[in-house]
Amino acid sequence: MARPNPKGPQRKVDIYCARCRTQLFRYRKGGKGALVKCFIERIVEDYTDTPCVCPGCGAEFARQALIRGVPAYKMIGGKVIVK
Repeated sequence: MARPNPKGPQRKVDIYCARCRTQLFRYRKGGKGALVKCFIERIVEDYTDTPCVCPGCGAEFARQALIRGVPAYKMIGGKVIVK
């Protein structure tokens, strides 16, 4: 399988915790579907202290994984909001 384009798309979205509405990431998202995974190389700004844990409420919102050989966060359904 092909690796994701590291430059990636130009559209940036803000990702928030669904529980406490704390901003987690600013991310370059491609496509118009739901946010299922975040490639770490496409994260523009990271507001978390610990990977995959919300700094506001301490909830786990994702799991670390390798997707197509590239490190990524797989989002847990219903834990994040994209604006």
